[in-house]
Amino acid sequence: MKVFYWAPFFTEIATISAVINSAKSLLKYSKSNKYSVSIINAIGEWDEHQRTVNKNISFKKLSKNNYVKKIPKGGFLKSRFSYLFIFTISFFKLLKLINSEKPDFLIIHLITSLPIFASMFFNKKTKIVLRISGLPKLNLLRFYFWKLFSNKIYKITCPTKSTYEYISQMNIFKKEKIFILRDPVVNINDFKNKKKEKIQNKAFFNKKILIGVGRLTKQKNFSFLISSFQKILHKYPDYILIILGDGEEKKALENLTVDLKINDKVHILGHQKNIYKFFSISECFILSSLWEDPGFVLIEAALSNVNIISSDCPNGPKEILNKNSLLFSNNDQTDFLDKFDKFINMNPKELFNNRLNAKKYIKKFTQFQHYKKLNNILN
Repeated sequence: MKVFYWAPFFTEIATISAVINSAKSLLKYSKSNKYSVSIINAIGEWDEHQRTVNKNISFKKLSKNNYVKKIPKGGFLKSRFSYLFIFTISFFKLLKLINSEKPDFLIIHLITSLPIFASMFFNKKTKIVLRISGLPKLNLLRFYFWKLFSNKIYKITCPTKSTYEYISQMNIFKKEKIFILRDPVVNINDFKNKKKEKIQNKAFFNKKILIGVGRLTKQKNFSFLISSFQKILHKYPDYILIILGDGEEKKALENLTVDLKINDKVHILGHQKNIYKFFSISECFILSSLWEDPGFVLIEAALSNVNIISSDCPNGPKEILNKNSLLFSNNDQTDFLDKFDKFINMNPKELFNNRLNAKKYIKKFTQFQHYKKLNNILN
């Protein structure tokens, strides 16, 4: 059975590892080489990653040129221009590839409008599986687009129960087409190798550390975290805050730390390939996001056995931390500071139980569990 993945990107995002781990799971757990798996490389976005990916995963290159470093990034208008560029340059090339290779399934993660629209001209063999990678903003344009092409879409997969219920209630697709398919975030071997690495920066030795991780965008709400951290320092001056990630808000966030006179206490370190080594030296991971679905870094933090304080944003945190008392009302600084005080005063047994409950839940996000559900969907 031939399976292709479509997920064009132009910045480092969690979907990259989700696609790679999904592809790996089909090869690793299927019997008798049941699947052949390919990732479509639209504009050179997969050039760097394919060097470290399982050699049995092939990459179908649509363009001779690598446009990833050339197209604009950051901000609404720039990103929309880049989406349009990818759509224009890839449409006919993708159509030609699908009709010549005739995969059984095309699993689409990002810029999904392109393959959905192109499906009008696909061969009859190829079925589209729409992967809803995060909580969708269902504006009128997307609603009617999905409605118009609903018969062209074979199955729809959602990463959380809440998103599954939301999509089902919208009456766009037949309910029997919609499934919960959790992302294959947990990779135990990768975790074991990365957690062995040590932090080299001596400035972090013997410090009380709080950590935030994610792209520096409005969604992740790091301005809220930094402003709240200033108030934490009034009561708990021994802490420092480490933020891992890049994005269009980086300069503004750095300026905010200066304005609040806490730039010596906040360290914005950029994108890191290994976040596990930072979790290992942290007392607590704080998720300040306005929305997540499910929140890959939340799963990685739970795997790392670090204490978690999270917003109760839709949709992932409330599912993953459903037994955890350290959820604060989304974007509510007063409630966040109350929860932080509660964290400080919790006894070791309570903290252990919170970590244990979160770790039990994330077993649903292993590659094997993902494979079992995906295999059923494709069959």
